[in-house]
Amino acid sequence: MQTIRRISTSSSGIAEETGQGPGRDLLPLLAGAATVVGAVGAILAFADVDSPLRGPLTLFFLLAAPSAAIVAALRGLEPFGRVLASVAGGVTVNMLVAQGMLALHQWSVPGGIAAVTAISTLILLLVLVRRPRGRASSGRAS
Repeated sequence: MQTIRRISTSSSGIAEETGQGPGRDLLPLLAGAATVVGAVGAILAFADVDSPLRGPLTLFFLLAAPSAAIVAALRGLEPFGRVLASVAGGVTVNMLVAQGMLALHQWSVPGGIAAVTAISTLILLLVLVRRPRGRASSGRAS
């Protein structure tokens, strides 16, 4: 009979086996920081504040908002594929909003940010509505 052992190569093998390593809390912290940075960028653009941070933070918001909504919709893909497809989708949403607003002669920075925010929110809400909440009963009597 052969015994399969789990070999830990790090000094904190017990913490890694239980899933409580030092890197577990980093992802929610980064997500929160990205949300704050994006929100500050949108607020600076809507308020028309003259700041050197307005451009980069607004650009971050315009790329991150639709990308985050699209990455939530792509649950079945591998992580690298999800990131790549969501960034491409975010750029596409921005380009379609810009082209539509220019074609209608309605271009404005606050209007573009509002349109991208609305589309990103709609995508995220559609994902949340479509996601099953739990196992549904099959309807058969036992």
